[in-house]
Amino acid sequence: MKNGLVTQILDSSKRRQSTPVIFIFKKTRNYVLQLMAMNCPIKSWRVMFHRWRGVHIGKNVFIGYNCILDHAYPEYVYLEDNCGLTGDVYILAHTNPKAFFADVFESYVAPVVIGKNAWIGVRSTILPGARIGENSVVSAGTIVSKNVPDNTLVAAPKNRSIKLKALHR
Repeated sequence: MKNGLVTQILDSSKRRQSTPVIFIFKKTRNYVLQLMAMNCPIKSWRVMFHRWRGVHIGKNVFIGYNCILDHAYPEYVYLEDNCGLTGDVYILAHTNPKAFFADVFESYVAPVVIGKNAWIGVRSTILPGARIGENSVVSAGTIVSKNVPDNTLVAAPKNRSIKLKALHR
């Protein structure tokens, strides 16, 4: 099998600069913690499980049900103080297209930062390299592929941006 499981493990562990055994252990641990975080009824535990996975999480962060914070590179996800992710939010910090698309799409890893006091609406997707500015809101169902300035509302379907008044706290 040219693209079999063993080849995939060897390639992935090499990319991560670890041994295959350590790679399998970390991948399994990450998977179990992600599942626990997705369905945990206690919100502080959801945050704790994601921290254990390697996600950088500030103070007072809310993570809703069924949120997927990059399954392969959780250490590239940064959630700053007081931000919130509603349910079913998907944050990707990497792309890895099939070999067939290798000439069309680039494979890369880039950090995703959700700024202080930002709010990500239900079923939104944040793509690799995007930074959501402080006090910004991503409305429900929006796909974000670029940086969002501070104090901005980004709304689907056309990702139009609206400057918000600065929040006084």
